[in-house]
Amino acid sequence: MTYALLFVAIVAEVIATSALKAAEGFTRLVPSLIVIVGYGVAFVCLSLTLKTIPVGIAYATWSGVGIVLVAGVGWALYGQSLDLAGAVGLGLIIAGVLIVNLVSKTAVH
Repeated sequence: MTYALLFVAIVAEVIATSALKAAEGFTRLVPSLIVIVGYGVAFVCLSLTLKTIPVGIAYATWSGVGIVLVAGVGWALYGQSLDLAGAVGLGLIIAGVLIVNLVSKTAVH
């Protein structure tokens, strides 16, 4: 259940962050509401995961997976490009998240 909450936190944060561009500095109502609600859901769910998952592991997973997903949303919705160095960097982030969660003795297994 804890990792399901972390997944919801990640998805909510990605939705909120992706809506920031559309909110145009909080001048557009609907995207601005999506940002506010999305971050609210993200932080509530993230805080609930901290009852079980150590804060460093939860935050590393939340932010790392979020970075990769937001980069994908930027590419898919906003036509933002990613060069080889950026793709390698995102790959390293994914590798780091996997190592921390699957191999590290710090993570909850």
